[in-house]
Amino acid sequence: MKLGIIRCMQTEDFCPGTGCFRAIRNKKGAFAEINEDIEIVGFCNCGGCPAKKSVLRARKLVERGAEAIAFASCIQKGTPIGYPCPFAKRMKELIAKDLGEDIKLLDYSHD
Repeated sequence: MKLGIIRCMQTEDFCPGTGCFRAIRNKKGAFAEINEDIEIVGFCNCGGCPAKKSVLRARKLVERGAEAIAFASCIQKGTPIGYPCPFAKRMKELIAKDLGEDIKLLDYSHD
């Protein structure tokens, strides 16, 4: 599977993506049930509150080959700052509507 990851712009100073990459490599968290190899095609942020560039960035990840988009755990779970994105649900809805049913959306990356 070719994967794009969208993370919270507010957490970039705290997290270089290590947890996401480890979960992918070890098939843990949201990737535990994926039996095929995972190729990361891109890792970007949402564009800042209120996720104003997330749809465009998801679209660009798909243009570069992503078959699935994972919302990093910083968005849904608030990892590592302890504050989940208040726009997460709406962001996912907008991206799903824009990309259609062919692109799989993962709600988080790691525990």
